Amino acid sequence: MTVKIITDSCCDLPLDYVLKHQDALQVLGMPIQIETEEIIDDLGQSYSHAEFYSKLRNGILPTTSQINVHRFTDAFKSSLEAGAHIIYIGFSAALSGTYNSALLAKSLVLEDYPDAQLHVIDTKSASIGLGVLVIEAVKMAESGATADAIERFIIDNHLNAQHWFGVDDLFFLKKGGRINTATAAVGTVLNVKLTLIVDQAGYLKPYGTVRGRKKSLNFLISKLEEHYEENRTNVVLVGHGNAIDDALRMSDTIRSTYPNLEIIISELSMTIASHVGPGMVAIAFLGKGREL
Repeated sequence: MTVKIITDSCCDLPLDYVLKHQDALQVLGMPIQIETEEIIDDLGQSYSHAEFYSKLRNGILPTTSQINVHRFTDAFKSSLEAGAHIIYIGFSAALSGTYNSALLAKSLVLEDYPDAQLHVIDTKSASIGLGVLVIEAVKMAESGATADAIERFIIDNHLNAQHWFGVDDLFFLKKGGRINTATAAVGTVLNVKLTLIVDQAGYLKPYGTVRGRKKSLNFLISKLEEHYEENRTNVVLVGHGNAIDDALRMSDTIRSTYPNLEIIISELSMTIASHVGPGMVAIAFLGKGREL
């Protein structure tokens, strides 16, 4: 029996990765409203990231919402009817109601398919931190692992998903209520770069600050050096908010120390970027014990 991994666009995986592994992986797009236009975040297929980030830089603030029960129900039934066991690996329930939509859809689907293997997991992770868990699940599914084995791996390792975000522009965090206006104003004047972390409860929280972009990127690399464990994975995700040069620079530095790592560079989805803005650079990997 095949296993289908389903996740949402908050995983921030590259589109080419998703297309390459589409037999084992399905990504459901989060709804976004940009000005008067309602779209589904499909990782840049129908709405270019270049246009989206240009709007962000011009001060246009999109709004995001959760995936509804109906879309989950359709996705779950479609995979079950194709003969697959299903694992939904979801965006942190502390940050979105999407996980609860998936749970409701599961209960509805099981009324019609009472013997179905349908697992719904709150990873307490976001963005590329969710992405690294999805990558490991896809590896296992493509290697023939059972749905139960994959579910157990994700549950056992979800708090080992490390994700660190270096924010370049405090404006978007201020608009989202993550920091106050005074902090944003002072930080901008002093060229302060804020680092964010997803904590053990799945909330996005400020972690610390440094002065300047170079120090911000070096701080992210230091967290890899501090928390990485080779026995867990050889994959590191580097995410960026339309800041490819910084992402490449950081990746080159990582490779110089860890030449055997597989580094996947991914531009942040519209969903995540709507809340943190352009210029963010992030790193995610499986490592030892998530902080906080």
